[in-house]
Amino acid sequence: MLATYLQFWRINVLTMLEYRANFVMWFVFTLFYHGIALAALYVTMRQFPSMNGWDIRQMFFLYALWMAAHEFHNAFFWQVVSVPDYVREGRFDRFLVRPRDTLFQVLTVPQQTMPDGFVAAIVTLAFATAVAHVRIDWIYGLFVPAIVLGGALIDLGISLTIATISFWFVRIDTLRWVAMSLEQDFTRYPISIYGRGVQLVLAFVLPFAFMNYFPAAYLLNKGDVGLHLDPRVGLLTPAIGLAWLAVAYAFWRFGLRHYQGTGS
Repeated sequence: MLATYLQFWRINVLTMLEYRANFVMWFVFTLFYHGIALAALYVTMRQFPSMNGWDIRQMFFLYALWMAAHEFHNAFFWQVVSVPDYVREGRFDRFLVRPRDTLFQVLTVPQQTMPDGFVAAIVTLAFATAVAHVRIDWIYGLFVPAIVLGGALIDLGISLTIATISFWFVRIDTLRWVAMSLEQDFTRYPISIYGRGVQLVLAFVLPFAFMNYFPAAYLLNKGDVGLHLDPRVGLLTPAIGLAWLAVAYAFWRFGLRHYQGTGS
């Protein structure tokens, strides 16, 4: 499997070298997308200098922490979101007749996938750490990489759950759009500004808050993170990411046993 995975990345690199213009345009789009989001955040914070105790520098760090986890997911796990398309077009069946694990096959479908966005996210996170005056010590060195990985696994777990639902409902574009909108819109701000219902959803149903809010609150020494939780709850992000992935993978295996195809 390792040899197969290395070959997958070799194909990615060769594809990038063959179609350099496409790679550059995609990289520019990634920078433009996050640049627009940060510009909108800046405009908002100009009107509201403090958002429930979070200033612009801390909000920048909040966004950068989410960006790092999200771009890690996009660099290494993005192919999962294509599963509904494979199911609808009848192309998913080919994964079932091959000896490798179906999820591993999905993650290694050759296409132009490069970690350019993740590299940009790391640079952004380093800059945001300095701007927000986050203390860099051994806790930061061990905790932040684990948070980024845990956040990416949360993203993967949710993406895999939605992909599995397509085994029964085929077209799930709306569901995927709702999940992406919740993540991209609500993770930009501290969840403490929302009502209790939204906080519960973002913390315990779709735990996007563990991708950046709870860890950022801990690293920034925030006293109250909402829902009467201790800021140290942010340390649970890696465990929550692993738990989400384990449950999602079990659901995936269950879905495979009941998959009947689309008749294409």
